[in-house]
Amino acid sequence: MAGQMLIFGAGYTGRVFGARLAQEGWRVWGTTRERERLEGLAGVGIEPLLWPGEDLAPAIAAADHLLVCTAPDVETGDPVLRDWRAAMAAAAPRLKWVGYLSTTAVYGDHAGGWVDEETPLAPATPRGRARVAAEAAWQALAEETGLPLHIFRLAGIYGPGRGPFAKLRAGTARRIVKPGQVFSRIHVEDIATVLAASVARPNPGAIYNVCDDDPAPPEEVMAHAARIMGLPVPPAEDFATAQMSPMARSFYAESKRVRNDRIKRELGVKLKYPTYKAGLEALLKAEKAAGAA
Repeated sequence: MAGQMLIFGAGYTGRVFGARLAQEGWRVWGTTRERERLEGLAGVGIEPLLWPGEDLAPAIAAADHLLVCTAPDVETGDPVLRDWRAAMAAAAPRLKWVGYLSTTAVYGDHAGGWVDEETPLAPATPRGRARVAAEAAWQALAEETGLPLHIFRLAGIYGPGRGPFAKLRAGTARRIVKPGQVFSRIHVEDIATVLAASVARPNPGAIYNVCDDDPAPPEEVMAHAARIMGLPVPPAEDFATAQMSPMARSFYAESKRVRNDRIKRELGVKLKYPTYKAGLEALLKAEKAAGAA
């Protein structure tokens, strides 16, 4: 049954999910900080709201589902709770579902070992620590008010416009090798599928890892992308000596494999792209089809 969803931060993931709901007959609002994105949101059926800027109180009062995609600020914490905590508390009794998008960075570094939702949180970066604090703040509000909170810890997100192909075509792709490094990933369409499954089967208090079945070293992903494009595989660069920005280097501070059994067992999710190879091949096929159209 269609409902009314307010998405805080209708960026890459929020826009894909909101567009899917709109196609199914939902009323969907979505916030953005950037005025130039308002028209794009409207074009996929999302009623755009500029925030900060507009008063979100009417949308909060009308919505029966909420999704929070906004990242916390390392200094000031979660922006939704900072600006709208009282409104969230007032809305809690009538909300049917609230989703909070977190990250697997909350688990920290496990030297390539496996983690699941019961693994103790030990973030290794300021961004990870900010996510742990944001999760705790939302959980505290849920405990106080009965807010039907669901937390989704997302692995590295890829999808249309977020693949390696543009850099490979431009000759700027890099294949950084750090021995033992491994990441988990998730296609944005599969994130939307997981969220929709949770909306259909709400279980307040639940926490779900959202990732595919195939954690892999980043250099292998880049090499596969090059091969399917028929391009040379970029040369390997040693992480220890590679010139990288502090932000890029920080992504290599953690190495782990993330288990996704719970989304399958509890939500009945069947991933459309269970491996990075399946996801990349579908993206490339779609790009070629769009180019030929």
